Amino acid sequence: MNDCIFCKIIKGEIPSTKIYEDDEFLAFDDIRPVAPVHILVIPKKHIPSLMHMEAEDIGMAGRLLHKAKELAWDNCGKKGARFVVNAGRHGGQTVDHLHIHVLGGRALIWPPG
Repeated sequence: MNDCIFCKIIKGEIPSTKIYEDDEFLAFDDIRPVAPVHILVIPKKHIPSLMHMEAEDIGMAGRLLHKAKELAWDNCGKKGARFVVNAGRHGGQTVDHLHIHVLGGRALIWPPG
């Protein structure tokens, strides 16, 4: 997508603080963190949201969750983390590219807001 900010980050057109990158995924620090650790984990394939995933994306989705878990262990430790996937405007999604928020580094309250 030409106007997708995350696609531009993937292409290197917009700078980011990269935490992890491979052929399939990119993880970087959120520019407006809400916790001491706030990492976004995204697939390099443009999928607007979880609501737009197709059956062909099931394997990628499992690997995406596994990568988010690994990054949480590495950055949040054994005390735990929160994983958030927003979908659509009513779900709080602000960038139309599937992504997982990995939040941690402090105790998180529920409900979040």
